[in-house]
Amino acid sequence: MNGKKSFLWGFLHRRHCVVPTWRGWLLLLAILALVATLVIRNAYDFLAMNAPPQGGILVVEGWGPDYFMQDAVTVYKSGRYDGLYATGGPLETGVELTRFQNYAELACATLEHFGADPQSLHAVPSDGVMKDRTYTSALALKKWLSDHNMKVNSITLITLGAHARRSHLLYQMAFGNAVKVGVISVADDDFDTRRWWTSSSGFRTVTDEMVAYFYARVLFHPPRQD
Repeated sequence: MNGKKSFLWGFLHRRHCVVPTWRGWLLLLAILALVATLVIRNAYDFLAMNAPPQGGILVVEGWGPDYFMQDAVTVYKSGRYDGLYATGGPLETGVELTRFQNYAELACATLEHFGADPQSLHAVPSDGVMKDRTYTSALALKKWLSDHNMKVNSITLITLGAHARRSHLLYQMAFGNAVKVGVISVADDDFDTRRWWTSSSGFRTVTDEMVAYFYARVLFHPPRQD
């Protein structure tokens, strides 16, 4: 038995391990709680970024609610933009009851209803996809501009709440460094953005966007564009 033990010790060695005292554990837990609190309190503000450049075209993500469209019209009228562009894929419900086939066309009609000049409106629909819909919409806009021989140096994207940072990232990926992409975030009226964790809608929205942004930033690899 002693021989077997001696054999095993030939592959092992003792190491002294320092562990926290109970006071140390309390301090560590307090630090973790503070970090978690700061992350939770600032998560929405981090995701709902605002970084608009000057001029260029104003791009509206067409899936937004009516109050969002009203704000988009106000932003367009108050700035110097070279057109108002609405993006979006196929409608998911109610297609048989409306003349609109996609969110881009529906958004243009809504924007016109709230006072946008019809001459400034452009619907840019994208294909229906299971994932990466924002990136697909960005590529559709890029192709539309190319097909219409329009060269833009600046794009301002207006979107809803916590979706802003991810949309900004994906549009910048699609257009590359030659085009400056800015973003305007319209506050989400479905929940208290200062206490988003207190409602199911706010919790789902912000946590989903945190995961989606991590995916877009770390794991998403844009397909090569021909």
